[in-house]
Amino acid sequence: MPSADDTKLRGAIAAVQALIDHLGGRGVIIGGVAMGLLGSGRTTEGVDAVVLWSDQEPVRLIAAAAACGLEPRVDSAAEFAATSRVLLLRHSGSGIGVDISLGSLPFEEAMVAAATRVQAGTLTLSIPRAEDLVVMKAIANREKDLLDIAAVLKANPNLDREAILAQVQALAELLEAPEIVRDLQAVFRRAGGRRR
Repeated sequence: MPSADDTKLRGAIAAVQALIDHLGGRGVIIGGVAMGLLGSGRTTEGVDAVVLWSDQEPVRLIAAAAACGLEPRVDSAAEFAATSRVLLLRHSGSGIGVDISLGSLPFEEAMVAAATRVQAGTLTLSIPRAEDLVVMKAIANREKDLLDIAAVLKANPNLDREAILAQVQALAELLEAPEIVRDLQAVFRRAGGRRR
């Protein structure tokens, strides 16, 4: 029997997927939820997603989120989202935090276009391909992200590492952050296994 916390998290995940569906499938659930489906069952305390949103005014997205049971969790959510490209929400039924990244980069558009639908219990969720999740984790480049990459590689040994590396190199160049590529290559070396 699921715990109360599991039920709350499930409600927040369902609300985020409802928002993605409401927007015509223009988004994917990422973060710990995607990791649980593609790599490891690590715990998560919130729900993260990328939604394609080129509109510079996030007020319309806030209204769409409200219709799905998601409310702003900071007073100036629209202003914060306009500058940071992250909309900070909370699931009204559970109080669980939801971070919606406003995607507009070609990589994000391609990631959403290639999204897969997976069954998670009674929910059908839009998540990125494992390769795209690795790219996102590599760009975030925190210690936990590097550990997540290793878990995704272990669970999916036939990933196209060359395509991942090419995408990460292009994004790292834009960010002027060569250490991102170096760190990803180190994870690949430690993981061993097949290269495609």
